[in-house]
Amino acid sequence: MRKILNSELNRLTVEDFKTATKTPVVIVLDNVRSKHNVGAVFRTSDAFLVETIFLCGITATPPNAEIHKSALGSENSVEWKYFQDTITALKELKKNGYIIISIEQAEGAIELVEFFPEKGKKYAIVFGNEVKGVSQEVVDFSDQCVEISQFGTKHSLNVSVTAGIVIWEFFKKLYKID
Repeated sequence: MRKILNSELNRLTVEDFKTATKTPVVIVLDNVRSKHNVGAVFRTSDAFLVETIFLCGITATPPNAEIHKSALGSENSVEWKYFQDTITALKELKKNGYIIISIEQAEGAIELVEFFPEKGKKYAIVFGNEVKGVSQEVVDFSDQCVEISQFGTKHSLNVSVTAGIVIWEFFKKLYKID
């Protein structure tokens, strides 16, 4: 077996990415404090053709050397917008027909394995702060909460790991990839 070279992968250029059909998902980062996590979310969003990332509150924005370290240039391909507060961002999304899904352990949350996004609908997926998670105000504003089952001693995953799992699941389920 031969490892495939990067030059053989036929990846999109930044210009091609910007005009490509996107997955109908906007990622919302609710006060994510680590620039490395922000960069990792950009990189995952690039991999799965996410529409836009909304960076809210204390979440850092490009250009930033620490974001670039983990984003590896994807901060130049994926569209993004900054909002001083998350509720303002979510009001804009709701006005534009997005279903707001917070990834949080909450009463009435649906397990990710049991959640199936519908084709033809648009989703905004909210990921929260590394310590406090998604704020209660944002949870209250959400249409639904979705959570990832966990079986160890810790009660949460790193926000960029969570984003990777959730974005992949949405992409896989929307495009019926096994």
